[in-house]
Amino acid sequence: MKHLPKHLRPRRRYLGVAIESWPDAGFGRRDLQRECWYAAQNLLGDPGGADADLQVIDFSFEGGRGWAMVRVRRGEVERARAALTCVDSVDGAPVALEILGTSGTIRACEERYKGRALLKADKRNVAFADVRRPAFVRGGRVDVRLEDGFVGATSLDI
Repeated sequence: MKHLPKHLRPRRRYLGVAIESWPDAGFGRRDLQRECWYAAQNLLGDPGGADADLQVIDFSFEGGRGWAMVRVRRGEVERARAALTCVDSVDGAPVALEILGTSGTIRACEERYKGRALLKADKRNVAFADVRRPAFVRGGRVDVRLEDGFVGATSLDI
C-alpha cells in the first residue's frame, strides 16, 4: 500500500508533558492513555474527544517523575491541553500533568521538552516532625515517607 502524499496526510502536533506523582506510584503508558481518553471525553464530549484524537506515543515514568509525548490534531491543541489538565489520577495514583510545550515534529518535541521533564529525585533521610524519615527530594519539593503514605513538603519544612 502506498503512502499518502504529504499534502493529504493529517496534520499533527505533539505535546511534551511532564508527569509527577508519589515516588511509589507505578503505572504504564496504557493507563495514562486511558485517562487521557476519559478526560477528553468528559470535557469535550464524544465528538470533541474524537476530534482531538489524543494518542500517547512516548512514555517513561520512574520514581514519581516521568515524561509523555501526546499526539493531537493540529486544530485541536488548545482543547487537548485543557483535557490533559483534567487528568488528576492514573491507576489510582494522584498525578500532576504539566504541559511543557507544543511542537510540530516528534524530534523537536523530544529535543525541547524531554530533558526538562526527567529530573531525577535524590533519596535522602530528613528530619520531619522531630523524627528522621526517608524522603525523595526534587528541586525545592520533598516527598516524606510516613507510615501510611507520603506527605508533600518543601525544603523549608524539613
